[in-house]
Amino acid sequence: MTEPIHADRFLVQRMLRGDEAAFAEFFDGNFAPLYRFALRRTNGDADAAEEVVQTTLCAAIRKLATFRGEASLLAWLMTFCRHEISAYYRSRQRVPPLVELKEDLPEIQAAMASISADDPLVRKELASRIQSILDSLPSHYGDVLEWKYIDGISVLAIAERLGISAKAAESMLTRARVAFRDAFAAVGA
Repeated sequence: MTEPIHADRFLVQRMLRGDEAAFAEFFDGNFAPLYRFALRRTNGDADAAEEVVQTTLCAAIRKLATFRGEASLLAWLMTFCRHEISAYYRSRQRVPPLVELKEDLPEIQAAMASISADDPLVRKELASRIQSILDSLPSHYGDVLEWKYIDGISVLAIAERLGISAKAAESMLTRARVAFRDAFAAVGA
């Protein structure tokens, strides 16, 4: 068992015992990455993303006893968040936007190339799996990969955004690509 998952289980156990500090830690540690996750899937609608995340956290707290720790707590919460995003759009009788990925990573290019262009459902599923992998990475890696390969931001602009040198940003991007490649290979995408 990896250390972060052990920490997640411990946090959930504390919450189940009613530890108020654990609830604060849960909220503080998960709101921002869930918000980023939801914001991308609500076309940048900050109000919708906030509503979805708040609903997600409330739903997850009600189901906390079902957390088994087979994946990280954040990955578990993202499953709730996906359902809440769907419910949000369904209640408004709208279709959620498809998150488009720039296919610059060699792993993404190869996977997408192996799929027939005539099968949009399979392409959509792969794009969803790729987005899920990005969301499961440590948030700083997910951020730089999304900025570079989804938003199309230059390495220099990423460095400025992070307040680091361009060389440090490129180094972080390289480490993030390795983490993505390893996660991509692990799920057999």
